[in-house]
Amino acid sequence: MNYDVFMAGFGGQGILLIGNLLAYAGMIEGRNVSYFPAYGVEKRGGAATCTVVVSDEEVGSPVIGNPGAVLILNPLSMEKYFSRVRPGGLCIVNSSLIEDAGASRNDLRVVRIPVNELALELGDARLLNMITIGAYAELSGAVSRESLKSALKNVLPERNHRLIPMNVEAIERGAAFAREVASQAA
Repeated sequence: MNYDVFMAGFGGQGILLIGNLLAYAGMIEGRNVSYFPAYGVEKRGGAATCTVVVSDEEVGSPVIGNPGAVLILNPLSMEKYFSRVRPGGLCIVNSSLIEDAGASRNDLRVVRIPVNELALELGDARLLNMITIGAYAELSGAVSRESLKSALKNVLPERNHRLIPMNVEAIERGAAFAREVASQAA
């Protein structure tokens, strides 16, 4: 199987962290991966994107023109990248910040998740990225949640390992929300 996902938001939302997390989770599973981050010069608030490929085969290029999935965390990214996902793909949208329901395309599976609100329910607004990657893992099957949880030790600096339980809870919350959405759609 080959999974390619494009993630976009603004600096400070943790896009690069979850991209790296997904890549490490793929490596834990013995898969071939590529992780291609891109960000603006601003430390916070500028554009942040990354592409991750997780595959059972060799990865030819880290650049994907039309990804099979997109994770979109802010309105500008929705405007800029929504059209790029290939027909039949998955689009996870942060409905906390994005009002556009993605109705302009009926050839995608669009899943709207209020990640900001869910993160606040867990007690920390910064968890929105972990909720999003948990939902993506659940909906796509690209990697297991267990691999994501194991990969946290690789991507978080040691000084932040005390935050791993909170991040695990957020991954699980995102997966649970995704399961709820999927069961309602069935």
